[in-house]
Amino acid sequence: MPFATGVCSGCVRRLTGGFVQISTRFTLAVHSLLYIVRFSGDCRVTSKRVAASTGANPVVIRRLFCQLKDAGIIMVEPGVGGASVVKNYDEVTLLDVFRAVESTESNLFAFHDSPNSDCPIGGAIHKILDGELEAAQRALENRLRQTTLQDLLGRLPS
Repeated sequence: MPFATGVCSGCVRRLTGGFVQISTRFTLAVHSLLYIVRFSGDCRVTSKRVAASTGANPVVIRRLFCQLKDAGIIMVEPGVGGASVVKNYDEVTLLDVFRAVESTESNLFAFHDSPNSDCPIGGAIHKILDGELEAAQRALENRLRQTTLQDLLGRLPS
């Protein structure tokens, strides 16, 4: 789509992607945790078993397991020992999982580099948009903080 004419040259840069999209690591981690909780009493929960449930590669699941372990959410026994959740299910929030596996720095929304300060839009963009993005991130974090693994377990079919 062409840009409108009469716009300063610094603003005529096409942005790639718009919003930062949260990766699949978060939903894979939640899926994995629910699998671990549901099946850890029945069998050894390995990355291979979780991968079969999620449709992801076992290597991806092992990386998630490492991140969840580093966050103190799960314990993983070496070899085919399996994974288990080490916290009470009502203490692990979706925000805990999100923070454990997503590699967002401090801000969920990335800002394009070097807006042109000589442009009326580029010079004001941080002032008019930063607060909105911070509020959106706080809203997301507050919502994720309200849901625990226990809540999600209660929603699984019997």
